[in-house]
Amino acid sequence: MTTHSVSPAEFAPLRLRKNEDRRLRAGHLWVYSNEIDVEATPLRNFQPGQPVAIQANNGQFIGTGYINPHVLLCARLVSRDVEHPLNSSLLVHRLNVALSLRERIYERPFYRLVYGEGDGLPGLIVDRYGDLCVAQITTAGMERLKDEVLAALQKVLKPAAVLWRNDSPMRELEGLDRYVAEAVGEVPELVTVEEDGLHFQVAPRTGQKTGWFYDQRDNRARLDRYVRDRRVLDVFSYVGAWGIRAAACGAREAQVVDSSAPALELARANAALNKVSERVQFQQGDAFEVLKALREARERFDVVVVDPPAFIKRRKDFKEGALAYRRLNEMAMQVLERDGLLVSCSCSQLLSRDLLIQTLLQAARHLDRNLVILEQGRQGPDHPVPPAIPETEYLKMVLARVLPA
Repeated sequence: MTTHSVSPAEFAPLRLRKNEDRRLRAGHLWVYSNEIDVEATPLRNFQPGQPVAIQANNGQFIGTGYINPHVLLCARLVSRDVEHPLNSSLLVHRLNVALSLRERIYERPFYRLVYGEGDGLPGLIVDRYGDLCVAQITTAGMERLKDEVLAALQKVLKPAAVLWRNDSPMRELEGLDRYVAEAVGEVPELVTVEEDGLHFQVAPRTGQKTGWFYDQRDNRARLDRYVRDRRVLDVFSYVGAWGIRAAACGAREAQVVDSSAPALELARANAALNKVSERVQFQQGDAFEVLKALREARERFDVVVVDPPAFIKRRKDFKEGALAYRRLNEMAMQVLERDGLLVSCSCSQLLSRDLLIQTLLQAARHLDRNLVILEQGRQGPDHPVPPAIPETEYLKMVLARVLPA
């Protein structure tokens, strides 16, 4: 196995401009190219993924990490301890620390094991599906350590199989190829996720992200007590997590809507797996077009869940994306009963919780409805958020009652 582990002395120095170390000392892990003293340490001297020792302007050691000189977010701090730099043993240690948290919280091995910066491993995501680990690398620095990451996973977990889901668009920004490949063992086409006594089949090779959305687990559980004997609509359903769970919790009917035929095929299988097929209906189509058709048909639901993909991925998308959230939630309210519940989610980090709530309020008032918030949610504890890195908190869920004016 090729190794790129190095001793602290072998880390190339990366010098920051005056006062540009403040954010790092406050707990952040990112360095932007305009924060680097390029006279002392020219960016042209670095290779993508190269290990670096990050220094303040006076030469004082801050920590070790890695750099990609070709991108704006060009360096990431991984260790502040000069005795424990970024290397194989640190990867094993960080994985053990991450595992100890998950094993404290979850009885069964189904969770996000590594959440990048939240677990001190920027550029790395690992989801665990029993004996299978699905790993995703998004930075050149972590790609350089790919063999060490794999060795650390094998040492800490001894999984039967590991799959690289290195097909994120973020890799292109780092100058990396996109690919999906088996790293260890044979990866099945389908695996079964366990969630609060329910079972869901997912496709780790071809499904969205790594196949499942662990981040919404606690939010799905919040809805359980609201759905008994209710009619539920699950929009952007993917493999049916919200709708099928609602049916299992006593909803008299759940309709799941998604544009993907393969996702709906799995949703049907998951309804059967959880013995709720007779109370779940499936509809393939664009969410906006389906909501429009349901409104025109005067269909009404007691509970509507809208859990869309990120409409705002970049700052330049903000205006258009914010309008899409407004339009989606307004259309969702139009198919609610007079006293209905709306579950509205956003995984756009650039859309704040306050702005999501403001969007819901504006949509409600435009329809002459009153809206009151019953519960709010965020990503689960297997997606930990360092308070100094607000960028790691992205998921918002608002459960609101929508009433006549």
